[in-house]
Parts: sequence; structure tokens; C-alpha cells
Amino acid sequence: MRSREDSNELSITVNEFIAQAPRELELEVLAGREGLDSHRFTAPRIQKLGLALAGFTHYIHPGRLQIIGQSEIWYLEQLEAERRREVIGLLSLEQIACALVTKGLEPPPEFIEAAEQAQLPLLRTPLVSSTAINLVTDCLQEMLAPRVVLHGVLLDLYGLGVLLEGSSGIGKSECALDLITRGHRLVSDDVIEVRRISADRLAGSAPDLLREHLEIRGLGIINIRDLFGVSSISGARRIDLSIRLERWEAASDVDRLGIDMRVIEILGVSVPQVLIPVSPGRNLATLVETAVRVQLLRLRGYDAAQSFVQRHAELIKDNE
Repeated sequence: MRSREDSNELSITVNEFIAQAPRELELEVLAGREGLDSHRFTAPRIQKLGLALAGFTHYIHPGRLQIIGQSEIWYLEQLEAERRREVIGLLSLEQIACALVTKGLEPPPEFIEAAEQAQLPLLRTPLVSSTAINLVTDCLQEMLAPRVVLHGVLLDLYGLGVLLEGSSGIGKSECALDLITRGHRLVSDDVIEVRRISADRLAGSAPDLLREHLEIRGLGIINIRDLFGVSSISGARRIDLSIRLERWEAASDVDRLGIDMRVIEILGVSVPQVLIPVSPGRNLATLVETAVRVQLLRLRGYDAAQSFVQRHAELIKDNE
């Protein structure tokens, strides 16, 4: 599956969808096998043919899955065979990504014939429409989510997804190892697959090959699960905070008071960021833990820096 940052360019073939679809759908192909690799989904939204069968075809959007439920089947069965062909011919089946018959129903032979001619993948599931729609929507949202690959380490600290960033060799993996020994959990090291799961939420995960592994210079690649147990690793996590490690001499724009919160954008989503200067003797793991605790307090409405500035201003005012 190809993925890009622009959600308007994302698409997957019907074959790719079938391969990733939940088992509960029990999908079977009734017609249009030749179109499994040419017909593509471009949106996770699902439509029911409904009124389109009565001639209102303006709202049939290409690139979407069309549901054919009991109402649609019943309506088609009430028509004469010739009229059914006319109605089906108005649907522009070649533009539809895929059609899904629910409840294990048998579509009219005219629809199967038209789907075969248009190379429209016609699928069937034994599930009722409402259940099928929920499962298909969740699957397509996951597969069509805008995504990008980042370099860094993603950890679960105190329930927050923390993205450690910084130049190569600055000590991200060593810091992560120290944090893991303190009871925190590794999501991914070196390569992080990030996807936008909603308008303001990002989730990060590890590629299958790298999952549970950490590279430490001098030790090589180590398996965190084998060394520290299953509780030391985590699956996909929401990205709540970015912590960037920079060499001391390069970190010139550090906010000494911590009032101005840095923000970065990933796939159009704003993520708060903390900049930590790195120098010999600084305990990075402790600094990262503290930064996460500070962020947790901010999320609860308390900001120590703002509180300090306010008390300082009040003290100056009292002494005037």
C-alpha cells in the first residue's frame, strides 16, 4: 500500500482492502474480479445506493464503497427485468470503487452481469448493513489515514506518547533504554510510522521488522521484550508530546523560564515540544521524565512557570 502525507492523494485497491478487512466481514467476491486491482478507494466514507436506484445518481461519489442492503435488493426485485437493466445502467458502475451486498442476500442476476461487464468488484458479507458499515469504515479510515515516517524514538511515559527527536548519535536510544529500565514502555526506535487518526490526533507505531527492538551503539540491536518482559513494550500510541534533544552549543533559543511552549506540526496536527540541551553530566532520562510530568500538570491546568511569573509580578506590585 502506498501512503503519502496528502490525504487527497491516498488510495488503496479493492484487493488491498480485502486483504486487510476484518475477518468478521467474511467477504466473498460475487463479480468483477478483474477490477480488484484497478478499482480504488479514495475515501473512507460509505454510501448506500438507496435513492440512486430511483434515478437520483448525482450524489454517488467515485472512490467510495456502495452498500446494497435488503431495501435495495427488495426494490430491484419489484422491477421487471428490462427496467432493472435500465436502472442499473444509470449508476455508472465503472466509477464506483466497490459494491457490498449485506446480510448474505443474493443480488439480481442483472446486477451481477452489469458488475462483471464494468469490472466492478461486487462483494458480499453475511453481516447486516449497520454492522458491516461500522467495520468497513474503521478499516478504511485506518488504511487511508494520512501518514509519514519519522526518525526518532516513541515511548509511553506515564500514559503519554512521547516522541524523542534529535540528530543522529545524540543519545536518543540510550535515553530510551534508561527510561525503559525505569518502567516506561517502548513503542518504536529509529523508524516511527505516524498516521493522522483524526483532525487533531496522531498515532505512532513501529514497522513489523523493528517492533520490540532497540539499537544501542556498542551493544548492537537488542530485543526489549526478551530483556525486560512484555510490560516494557507498547503497541501504537497517540503522540502527545515531542521532546527534542540538541547539543548544548547549538541550543541557543532555550526558554529559561519555560513560559513559551514550542509547537511543531506533523501532518497538519500541532504537537507541543520541549527542547532539552544535551551536555556531559546531564541526566537525560530524569530530564525527560520531568518534562513529561510538567506536561501532565499543564494538561490539568497548572503551569509552574506561569504561576512563578504571576507571584513575581504580585511581589513587585506589593513592594511598590
